[in-house]
Amino acid sequence: MKITLLGTGDAPGTPTIGCNCPSCTDAKLPGSKSCRTRFSVLVQTDFGNVLIDTSPDMREQLLRENVPHIDAVIWTHGHYDHYGGFAEFYRVQKEVSVYGVKDTVDYITNIYFYITADKHYMNLYEPFSLIGLEFSLFEVKHFPEKLPVGVVISDGKHKIIISGDCELDIPQESIDYIQNPDLFIVDAIVPEHMAVNKHMNSTQAFEMAEKIGAKKVVFTHLSHFYGPHDGECERYPLGFDGMGFEF
Repeated sequence: MKITLLGTGDAPGTPTIGCNCPSCTDAKLPGSKSCRTRFSVLVQTDFGNVLIDTSPDMREQLLRENVPHIDAVIWTHGHYDHYGGFAEFYRVQKEVSVYGVKDTVDYITNIYFYITADKHYMNLYEPFSLIGLEFSLFEVKHFPEKLPVGVVISDGKHKIIISGDCELDIPQESIDYIQNPDLFIVDAIVPEHMAVNKHMNSTQAFEMAEKIGAKKVVFTHLSHFYGPHDGECERYPLGFDGMGFEF
């Protein structure tokens, strides 16, 4: 099993249009890890490829990682920076299998009505199988979404948790469900000195990681309010576009 962080940025991405802050300036340099496309995670086995969310930058991401085909998409919630790239399947794949809670799946597929989607409505905390792995969804909080979710991935030996966009105060049932992951990919949109709504800052992300007993933590959904990557990664476990983990 291989997990690749296709995009580790927040909604505007880094560099942000019109911004010349240190992070955005660094992001414009060739090969800079400060350059962050919008959020998506690729899960791969010998049996296929699954996308967690379809970033508006999906085309660029899949070309960069040389991924010719997607076997399934799992959506965490209906915000544009997590589904906007679904349009890139038009005239590339004749059909796409999509998974998520009913409201999210219906909302996104209604927008992209011209793409043939094989819809699968999933219940919370109930495992389903894709590409030889077990996936399941757990409830998080991300106002004003009605039912945003995170994703659990297991190969039978290892457990990976993707928080999705979320606040610290998620249901206790979810906290119990996601205990002891080998890898926790967590929303940490801003550093600890900044307060934030709908997401977590770095302190809150670390708190959630400790609460669930995560063995390894990587921050994602990162804004340009962090400094340039090469300096900040000495203080925080920052993910970067193209970062991979193999189990």
